[in-house]
Amino acid sequence: MTAPSEGTPPPSAAERPAEPPAEDRTTADTAADVAPDAEQASASAEPDAESAGPDEPGAEEPGANDATLGDGSKAASEGEEAESTPEGEETGPATSGAADSGQTAQPSEAEAELSAQRELRARIEQRKAEKEGPIESGTKLSGTAADLLAAVRAVESGEKSGTAFFDSPAPAPRRPAPSAAEPVRPRVPEPAGPPRTSAPETLSAVRSVLVEGGAPEALTVQVAETLGDLAADTLREDPWRLLSVPGVLPEQADGFARALLGTECGPGDERRTAALVRWQLERAAVRGHTALELSAVRGALAERSVPDPDEALQQAIAEGAVLVFQDGVDESPPAAENEQGEEGAEGAEGAEGAEGAEGAESGRPAVPVLLGLDRYALAEESLADGLARLAKSGADATWEAAERTGLTRALAASGLVAHTGGEAARAEPVALAEAAAALGLRAVIAVHSANGVRRLGPSAAAVTVAGLLSGSEGPGREADGAFALDLLVVLDAPQLDVETAAMLVESLPDGSRLVLSGDPGVLYSAGAGRVFADVLAAGVCPQIASRTPDPGPIGELVSGIGIGELNQVEAPGKEVVIVPVRDAGEAVHRTVQLVADSVPRAFGVSPEQTQVITVGHGGSAGTRALNAAVKQRLNPGPGRFGGFDVGDRVAYTPAPGRTLSGAVVFADADGLHLDCEGTPVVVPQERVESAVRHGWALTAHQAVGMRWPAAVVVLPGDAAQGLSRPWVYTAFSCGERHLSVVHGVDQALPRAVAGITSQERTTRLRTLLEGLLAPTP
Repeated sequence: MTAPSEGTPPPSAAERPAEPPAEDRTTADTAADVAPDAEQASASAEPDAESAGPDEPGAEEPGANDATLGDGSKAASEGEEAESTPEGEETGPATSGAADSGQTAQPSEAEAELSAQRELRARIEQRKAEKEGPIESGTKLSGTAADLLAAVRAVESGEKSGTAFFDSPAPAPRRPAPSAAEPVRPRVPEPAGPPRTSAPETLSAVRSVLVEGGAPEALTVQVAETLGDLAADTLREDPWRLLSVPGVLPEQADGFARALLGTECGPGDERRTAALVRWQLERAAVRGHTALELSAVRGALAERSVPDPDEALQQAIAEGAVLVFQDGVDESPPAAENEQGEEGAEGAEGAEGAEGAEGAESGRPAVPVLLGLDRYALAEESLADGLARLAKSGADATWEAAERTGLTRALAASGLVAHTGGEAARAEPVALAEAAAALGLRAVIAVHSANGVRRLGPSAAAVTVAGLLSGSEGPGREADGAFALDLLVVLDAPQLDVETAAMLVESLPDGSRLVLSGDPGVLYSAGAGRVFADVLAAGVCPQIASRTPDPGPIGELVSGIGIGELNQVEAPGKEVVIVPVRDAGEAVHRTVQLVADSVPRAFGVSPEQTQVITVGHGGSAGTRALNAAVKQRLNPGPGRFGGFDVGDRVAYTPAPGRTLSGAVVFADADGLHLDCEGTPVVVPQERVESAVRHGWALTAHQAVGMRWPAAVVVLPGDAAQGLSRPWVYTAFSCGERHLSVVHGVDQALPRAVAGITSQERTTRLRTLLEGLLAPTP
C-alpha cells in the first residue's frame, strides 16, 4: 500500500476549492469504534489524529544482519489513495444505492456540520447494534481513519473509483457479491522490477545538495530513487528525509541537517523527531515487527536526545507519521467518540496509562498501545479479513468423495486449514492437491523458492509464490482478478510476510480453500510479520500436525533440535560429521577442504551440489571470507564481469526476502546472465553490485526453505551470539544426504538449542484474527 502523503484535513463541502484538495490522512482512535464500512463523513468533522504514510524504507539485502535472529527485509506493496474530485464533476457510479450528488446544491457549512453529526450518531447506533455480532478487522480505527480505510480497500478492489468517496453520502458494503461486470478483487500486483532511472537534471540537483550538506555523492542515485524527482527540494525543506535512504544513520542525517540549516537546526525540531519515529519503525520492520509499543518508541527518542519524547510522539501522530493501535481493548462508551476526536493525538498518548490503570483495577493484563506504519497496518487488516472470509466459507460436500485423511476432513469443514510438519511431511499436502484434481477441482501448489519446486519434482507442477502473484507462473486470473483455482496449497508458509500473504489471500476467489503448510521450527520470514505462527497461535482454523518424521540420522538430529535437545546420533554412513576447529582461519580452511575434496570423494556429491551455511556476511568466517576462499580454490579468476567470472556460483536477490541460487553463464551489454535452477535470468548491469553475491556460502536466513544434497554448516567462535534454536534447526535441515558441522563455538551450540527459542516479533495479526473468529478447539 503506497503511503498517503502528508497534508491538511480537507475543507468542508461548502469550502472545497475547484482543484482537488490534499489527500486525507487517517487516524487511529483508541477510545471508541465506528463501523469501518461507513462512507466518508462530512469533511468538516474533526479528525482524531492524522496519519500520513512514511517514506518506504529501502530494501536491505536479506541476511545482512543474520547474526540476529528474526532480521528481515521489507517488500514493497502497492496501492493508491483515494483523491477528491473538483466540484461539479461527476464522481462516477455510486454503489449500493448511493445518490447522485453531482447536480444538487452544495449545503451550507452549518448544514454540513449537522449532517455530519447525524451520520456520526447513526454510525454509533449501528455499531452498538452490532456489538453482539462478529467484530470486523479494522474497527479499532474510527472517524476519518475508518472511512479512509474503507475507501482505500474499495479503490484497491475496483469496487469504486478514487473520486467516489467525497460526494456520495450513502454507505457501500465492503465486499459486494462477485460480479462479472464489476470486478471486486484487488488489482493484480505488479512484479518487482529494477529501480527507475532518474533524469540527469534530477541527479545533478541531488548531487549538489548532498555536497552542500557534506553527504557522500555516492548516495545520489539512492536519494533520487527514494525521494523522487523533487528530491533536492525535499532535502532542502527537510534535511532529515535523508534518513529514509537505506543505510543512513541518524547521526549522519543530523550532520547533514546542521550543514544545511545552521542555527535553525536543533534536537527538538519537529522534522527531526518525525523522521526519527519513522526510522525507528522502519528498523523494527527489518527485524520483523509490524508495530512497536509506544513506550519502546518513546525510549528510543530519548536515547536520540529528543528534549520531550512525549510531545514529539504526539506531534508525529498528529502529522500522520505513524498510526496508533490498541487492539483487544473493550469498546468505550459511544459518547467518548467526539471527545477523542477533539483530543487528537493527545488521546492516543494518554491511552497507554489509562488502559494500564484500568487493567490493574480489573485484574486483567493491560493492553499496550502500539505504533505502526500504515503499510503494515493495512496489510495485517486486509490479511485478517481475507483469512476470516475463507474460514467462514463453511462446509463443502465435494470433499466428502475424497479419501478420508486428516486434511480432507478438515477441508470439508473449513476453507482455511493449517498443516505442520518437516520435509517428509510435504508429501501430505501434495497428495491432497492430487486428490483435489481427481475430484475435478483446480489445485495449485505454491512454494517459497525455485529450489522447492525442484525438490517436489515435475509431477507436482508447483509454482513459486512470487511467480503466482506476478502471473508468470500458475493458472492465471479470472476476469474479476481472482486466481483461477479452487484449492491453494502453500508450502513453506513460515516464509510468508504480511504483505505477501495479504496479496495472496485477497486474490483467492470466494468459495476456494487455502492450506498453509510448513515447519514451525524454521526461521521466520525475511519480511515483517510472522503470519504462520500467528495463525497457529490464534487457533481459528483446523490444525493438522503430521506424524511423518524426517528419515535418517539428519532427520533424527533435527527432530531433537526442534524440542531443544542436541543429541548424538548414530551415523554409520557418515551422514553427519562434526569437524572441530580452534579459530576462524582453521574454519575457513576446513570448509574449503570439505567442499572441494572430502564430500565429493566420500559421497559423490559435487561442489556445485554442496552448500555452505554460516551465521553472517561479515567476520573472518562470514560469507564474504568463505566465498573468496572457495572461489580461489574452485573457480579462480579476475572477476572481469563486475567481480564475477563465468562458472561462479551466485546468490541473486530479485526482491527483498527472496534468494535465487544460480551460476554465471556469461555477461554482455544487457547485463549478467545467470542460470538459476534451470531458469535463465538476466541481471541489468546497474543492479549487479546490489543484487548479486557469490553463492558458495549463504546465511541461514538466505537458505531457509531450500535444501541441497550436502550442507556444510560453519560455526566459528565469533558466531556464538548469532545462534538460536531456529537458526540451528534451519541450517542443519539444509542437507539432504550429508551434513558436516565445522564446530568452533564449544558449549554455545547446545546452550542455543536448549534455551534460545526465538526472537519475538510484535505483530497484530493474532489479535485481529481472534477478534474476527472464535478459536477452534
